[in-house]
Amino acid sequence: MHCDDAPCIKAGNGSVYKRTDGLVVIDPEKAQGDRTLVDSCPYGAIYWNDKLGLAQKCTGCAHLIDEGKPPRCAEACATDALKFGEEEDFKDLIAKAEVMLPESGTKPRVYYVNLPKKFVAGEVWDPKQDICIEDAAVTLIDKQTNKALTAKTDDFGDFWFKGLIGENYSLKIEKEGYYPFEMADIKAGDSINVGDIALKSK
Repeated sequence: MHCDDAPCIKAGNGSVYKRTDGLVVIDPEKAQGDRTLVDSCPYGAIYWNDKLGLAQKCTGCAHLIDEGKPPRCAEACATDALKFGEEEDFKDLIAKAEVMLPESGTKPRVYYVNLPKKFVAGEVWDPKQDICIEDAAVTLIDKQTNKALTAKTDDFGDFWFKGLIGENYSLKIEKEGYYPFEMADIKAGDSINVGDIALKSK
């Protein structure tokens, strides 16, 4: 991640350093035998090489950068999904991008566009008539912030709440002519489909 405030630098006591171009590099001689570097990275970007007895990570292909060449990953990507260069040159992309684990405070210098988010989805139907229920009002409440999101079921009775970051939600579904449905505890540590929800007609 080549962080501006890299915890591996603090943990390395001189064995990990940031170059003037921003790349964070592990000195293989000074870091020999130091497993603590692996645990210092909140991204899991540092791994342990048993054969060498050394913590290792992406170097940003520093040896190629020094020769004026791009890193191998960016050069090899056939779809141009990986880009490398001066932040100023990519300012428009960076304005739309996100970083991983911003709450860590490490200020990583690897940016992601269209980073996937969690979703909660499901389907609403009428078991008596055996039909999908369209235009049902669905309310999803983040139990930590009490923020409510609303949606309507589509032609197939489906609903989606995308771009979620919370983990605990409650769900309420309402439709004229039907009894309301509530799901009090949805654990969304990852994306989840709550399945088919049957509404009882009045």
